[in-house]
This record gives sequence, C-alpha cells and structure tokens, in this order.
Amino acid sequence: MNRYETWFCGTRLWRWMTRRQVLPWVLKGSELGEHVLELGAGPGAATEELAHLAARVTSLEYDHAFAAKLGARVNGSNATAIQGDAATLPFADGTFSSAIAILMLHHLRSHELQDRAFAETWRVLRPGGVFLAFDIRDGWLHRVGHIRSTFVPVAPAGVFARLTNAGFSKVTVDIQRGGFRIRALRAREA
Repeated sequence: MNRYETWFCGTRLWRWMTRRQVLPWVLKGSELGEHVLELGAGPGAATEELAHLAARVTSLEYDHAFAAKLGARVNGSNATAIQGDAATLPFADGTFSSAIAILMLHHLRSHELQDRAFAETWRVLRPGGVFLAFDIRDGWLHRVGHIRSTFVPVAPAGVFARLTNAGFSKVTVDIQRGGFRIRALRAREA
C-alpha cells in the first residue's frame, strides 16, 4: 500500500465507514459462524468489528509491520493477527466457518495470485462455509489512488467463472457506486 492508502485505512473515518456501511452491506444475508478468517486485515478497521460478530477471528496480513501492530492491539482477545500470504494460506483444510476480504483482492500482484487465493480460501473453509469480499472497480480515480501501490482490479464480470473454477458454488456479485461485493459458498459434502 502507498502512503495515502496507509493513512486513509488507519483513519477514524474509514473505521466508521467499515463499521456502519461496508460490513453491514457485505455481511447482509450471511452467517459468519464461529471462526472467521479475515484476509488482508491492513491496519485492522474490520478486525475489531468482526470480533464482535464471531467467537473467533484470525486476521491474516501480508505486511509484517501491519500484522505486528494489529497483533499487539488484538492478540489475547478473541482475535489473532498473523503475517502471511493469502495465496499460500498457513492453515489446515476446513479450519474456518467463513472468510472475508475487504479491499484486499486488488492488492494481489497478478490474476494468477488472486486465483490461488480463491483456491486457498476454498481449501481452508469448512463445507457450507461462506467467502465474502468487498472490492473496488477499475477506474482512473482508483488507479491514481494506487500510484506506487499494487492495483490489479478484479473484474466483477469474471468473478463467477473464477470462483467456480476454485470450487465455489452459489457465487453472487452485487455492484454499488462505491464498489462490489462477492458472496460464494463452499458446497456441503454429499
């Protein structure tokens, strides 16, 4: 993330927007279950809110400094922050009841890494688990905001095929002015 993103994602405004707008929309109609995997926690705007909604939250963050700061703040509660890569998750198969990614997917450096993250998320979800995501669409304003940062936008039109290829079912994509949300299920075993 660049300096602007780092600053903005740590503001009270973003925490308020996450709590009051982003999470309610992303979570609408979904049950998190008792153990949530948060992918790309950043400074942790969603982490503490998720900890109010689930018995246990494991927040994964690629950046070591963000993971350490967030861990110092939440470790010891029902949330834990660890440093790791969403494309090679350090968890056993079927560990989580749900997984959520808020503004993280476009920070993966290629479409191939995004697809690996989708497959890894499917792997660590239990049968019946839900994957939820919120991300931004491609556009000049978002490209400017990501100067000196990774910005590999996920095209909403391609999400269904990509998540289906990773093993998910019942994939839905809803678009609003500020971005889009994804909901996908790991089917229950027959």
